Amino acid sequence: MATGSVSLSKAMWRGFLGKCPNCGKGHMFGHFLKVADSCDHCGEELFHQRADDFPAYLVMVVVGHLVVPAILAVETAYAPAIWLQLAVWLPLTLFASLALLQPTKGAIVGLQWQIGMHGFEAGKLRRDADRLAPVFVQADSRAA
Repeated sequence: MATGSVSLSKAMWRGFLGKCPNCGKGHMFGHFLKVADSCDHCGEELFHQRADDFPAYLVMVVVGHLVVPAILAVETAYAPAIWLQLAVWLPLTLFASLALLQPTKGAIVGLQWQIGMHGFEAGKLRRDADRLAPVFVQADSRAA
């Protein structure tokens, strides 16, 4: 099922939402972080992805840059007890990390799919060929 050209930002946004980067309708994930072998709507192969640890590194950077300044600001302004700090910041960090992990992995898979990384290269070449293929229109010989 051809969907035309999908921009990089659209493919990554679809992946961030957990949808197929090709059609935007099928599900990208079979389990929490297990990418489905193919889209359940359009059949696009997704098993080529090689996100590895990159999504986790990105999540650590983002959550760390949000939580650490907040911890420092609260400590400087209020100096709460250590047990209160731990009771607030550890669960917040855990939940923020878990909430961002799957969307970040989806966005990375969308990036890999759109630019043709790893095994996605054949699909990208096929999509580009379909998009650039000349269209022949047969003129009606009876019209004049």
